Amino acid sequence: MKPGERNAITDVEGVTVGHTTIHDGKVQTGVTAILPHQGNLFQQKVIASSYVLNGFGKTMGTIQLNELGTLETPIILTNTLSIGTAADAVFEYMLEQNHEIGDTTGTVNPVIGECNDMFLNDIRGQHVQKHHVHEAIANASTSFEEGSVGAGRGMLCYSLKGGIGTASRKVKLQHGTYTIGVLVVTNFGILRDLHINGKKVGKNLKEALLHSWEEKDKGSVMVIIATDLPVSERQLHRIIKRTSTGLARTGSIITTGSGEIIIGFSTANKVAHQYQPQTQKLETIHEEEIDTAFRAVGEATEEAVLNSLVTATHVIGRDENERPTLMDSLQKFSMKLT
Repeated sequence: MKPGERNAITDVEGVTVGHTTIHDGKVQTGVTAILPHQGNLFQQKVIASSYVLNGFGKTMGTIQLNELGTLETPIILTNTLSIGTAADAVFEYMLEQNHEIGDTTGTVNPVIGECNDMFLNDIRGQHVQKHHVHEAIANASTSFEEGSVGAGRGMLCYSLKGGIGTASRKVKLQHGTYTIGVLVVTNFGILRDLHINGKKVGKNLKEALLHSWEEKDKGSVMVIIATDLPVSERQLHRIIKRTSTGLARTGSIITTGSGEIIIGFSTANKVAHQYQPQTQKLETIHEEEIDTAFRAVGEATEEAVLNSLVTATHVIGRDENERPTLMDSLQKFSMKLT
């Protein structure tokens, strides 16, 4: 299927992404923020859902998200031991924008995702501070970097350097053309399982590298889905499940030690926070059209994962730990992807 103009999650109109990258010797970590639209997210919520393929993760905010079917804050991605700090920063951001929160109306539900970057990062130092989260939100734009940046700075993917990846696909239906965008933080996989375009690239690299550092898959992958496709929360939940097909095509077997967490939202229908004494109208596609969205989200997820590998740059972190990048490894052994 055809990608959007940027081939990124920000091809969905209104969506922006920002990073804060922290890189100083043993500290290799960061924050990535995804804003669903440019208005007041608390006052104009978006339809949302989450799905867990394997629950070895510490994601915050998905219980209420799934119960009410709406998202009301930016999505923040960071390392495992910084989710509390990230949540505190989101509270500050939302309270500043909405003085009625906790006063004349209810509280707010921050949505935070994480991966464990302890191999390259001094995660015990909890170096992410609230100002890093505020900076990532302030940096949010339609154009953003991929690879070893933001929340992806210290991540590994298929035992190589991982990080941030993104891709998008156009969904053409009789009543319009829509976009599905994907952003991933990749920190999962076993080298010998890596497949690219159906080729056993990981198996060949494993044999060429002859290293003993390939370990069990103890990481995670956060997958964020954005779309302007008009869908219900139930339909969105069905769509985001199909990210599993994209992960599988890159070689993932979704191991017991890996957390595969998917969060999705649609900007097509806004849900007002303030009560109005009238029925709310919700536009949705027909169920017969949903297979096209299934195909799109699988393709975009696969490419986003591969993009995180292709764009990753070399990082030396805690205890001088390092892993090669995919592109350096292919060049070293004169391997081709096609």
